[in-house]
Formats: sequence, C-alpha cells, structure tokens
Amino acid sequence: MFYRNYSGWLREHFHCKMTKICIDGGFTCPNRDGTCGTGGCIFCGERGAGEHIRLGALSVAEQTARFIRRNPKSDGFIAYFQNFTNTYAPVEILKQRYDEAMQQERMRALAVGTRPDCITPEIADLLHDYTAKYDVWVELGLQTANDETARRINRGYLRERCTEAAALLRARNIPFVLHMMIGLPGEDMQDIANTVRYINSLHPWGIKIHSVYVMHDTVLEQMYRSGSYRPMSMQEYVSAVTYVLTHIAPDMIVHRLTGDCPPDQLTAPDWNLQKNEIIAAINQRMGENGWQQGCLYEATKSIPETRRTES
Repeated sequence: MFYRNYSGWLREHFHCKMTKICIDGGFTCPNRDGTCGTGGCIFCGERGAGEHIRLGALSVAEQTARFIRRNPKSDGFIAYFQNFTNTYAPVEILKQRYDEAMQQERMRALAVGTRPDCITPEIADLLHDYTAKYDVWVELGLQTANDETARRINRGYLRERCTEAAALLRARNIPFVLHMMIGLPGEDMQDIANTVRYINSLHPWGIKIHSVYVMHDTVLEQMYRSGSYRPMSMQEYVSAVTYVLTHIAPDMIVHRLTGDCPPDQLTAPDWNLQKNEIIAAINQRMGENGWQQGCLYEATKSIPETRRTES
C-alpha cells in the first residue's frame, strides 16, 4: 500500500470487523440559518454532506438500532454524525444526541463531522468526556487554506478558525481529521500546495480528500451551466491527489481519496461515479513513480507558503 489508509488503521486498532453508522443528528448549519450566511457552501445540496442518508425523521437511537439489527456480523460500530454541522447546538442537546447513539450495544467509537467555527471549549470538553469509554475523533471541514477561495465558495469562516479549533482539540488529546477539496473554483496547484502545507502545520490525525463534483440545484451548478466553472478531468484529479499524498506527513491516516455523489444528484463530472477506477489510477501513478505517502514531506516543510492575491 502506498499510503496509510483508514480501513487498515481500523483493523490494526480494533482487531475486529468495524462498521460505520452514518447518522443524521437533525442539525443544521450556521451557514444556512443566517448566523454567518445563508444558502450554505456553493457545492452543498439540501441534504448536506451525507447525501446518501435521509433519516432525519428517525431519532438517533432508532437510526443506530436499525442499522445494528441489519448488520449482525459486525463486531463493533462507529457512530458517525455526518450530516450538516454536528456540534451546532447547545451542549445539552449535543450530549443527548451523542448519548442516544453511544448507548447502543457494540458501539466502539464516536466520530463527529463539523465546522471549525462550531468548536468551543465547552463542546471540546463534552467530546473529551466520551474518550473515557470510546475512541473519539472530530472531522473538520477545512476544504481549502485559501481565504479568498473560502469567500468564493461561501464557506463562512476564515482559516484562523480552523487553527483555533485544532488547538482546542489537541489540548484535550482528541484526534481530528481535516477535509480537503480538490478542484474548487479558481484554485490551481499552488493553492493545493498551500493547503497541504497548512494541513501539515496543524498535525492532524487524518485527512479526507474530496473531489469537487457539481450537484443538481446548487450554486455550483449555476456556475457550471454558465461556463464559469469547469470541473477537473480525472487525470488532473489523480495528479493532484498523488501530489497531496506524497507531501502530507507519513503518519497521517488517509480516510478518503475521492467524493461520493448519488448518481441521481450528479450533474458533472461523469468520472466522479467511477470510484474504483479513480482509486486504481491513484495507486497506479504512485506505484509507477515509486512514491509513498510523505516521500516529499520534508521538502514541503521547507517551502514557505505563497500568498495569492486576486487579480
């Protein structure tokens, strides 16, 4: 294997068959309700990040119990709060939702997807409380280190908030994963390199690499239809991913290499549906060049970040 993948880490760490339960906690996003913006990020659909799950009508306990019943052969489960911003509520509500999930049998880990600007000391303390019994990690939606791109995609916070969130989690020994998107409007390899440097500087436990795809009924689709946004080709994406893999820290866990979009929601590019082919192409490029994760990490550390200005 050319990189430290998440499935391998699960086997090494838990020594049993682990299954992730994607949970809709019934939360929204401060970038949708007017707190810091409306409409959400330009690439985000109405279902949020968990496009495959539409379980908001069921309680967290019902969702987890149903999933466990349907997967009797699994030895353990990971409660993954995925949809929208899963720390965007009062601490008492968060505890109630997390407790509903973790009270189920064979639950071994709690994973929480959220925005960096929705991590407070109180929320970090709550998450730390669960580490007494479970593995816990937090996934932070960084997407890019370029604040100009952040404004362009309507992310709703500057990267300094991610630095602050990482510090809060690190102070409590809570592992965190950073999400990075490749192919964002207006970005090039310089931006990708800068984002990799920034990610390395925060020393996350893991990284999720997502392809940017165009979904129906999004602002990004409007840009695509008007000709103001062109998705990457598969070849361009594979090249960018291998750059990321060779320049991130060697011990970082790679949780994802591409994005998943329901076929009925995808506008473009068509290659995004070819997940196995994408991963095979990434592995082939790594192998043909004799590359391993982090083989150029030291070089990355020595290169200062290049600040871009909008023309």
